[in-house]
Amino acid sequence: MLRIFVLLSLFFAALFADLKVVNENELTQMQNKNVVVIDIRTLGEWKEYGIIENAKPITFFDEKGNYDITKWLSEFSKYVKDKNQAFVIYCAHANRTKMLGNFLNKQVGYTNVYELEGGGSAGIRMTKEEETALSEIINVLNKKFGRSLL
Repeated sequence: MLRIFVLLSLFFAALFADLKVVNENELTQMQNKNVVVIDIRTLGEWKEYGIIENAKPITFFDEKGNYDITKWLSEFSKYVKDKNQAFVIYCAHANRTKMLGNFLNKQVGYTNVYELEGGGSAGIRMTKEEETALSEIINVLNKKFGRSLL
């Protein structure tokens, strides 16, 4: 019964509330001010796409769509210690973010909830090592095919 209530609360919170939206540049500025960034994607998404630098990976829904709100809030409260503390939350495309972020705002009472515009796919940056490796691969392929592939 509690599970149904939480799901309905998440759904209706997403319908009737607005989160503050930040773009990638604003995210960087917030990180420079030590604002906590929470990645709620699944373990599989973290492995496949990486995590925004310094983000705290705290999955909300597992690969089967299950969740444990008490466990999640316990982990979340290690990083966001006050209901007035600003934090950024994101998932892959912002759908789960809207549901959870609005729930945190409207049902739990957090006042400074931000979402990353477009979700994590917009904000994940490659490390210098990854950029170098990608450039080297592109150079090898360009030489192999005798033309620029990009």
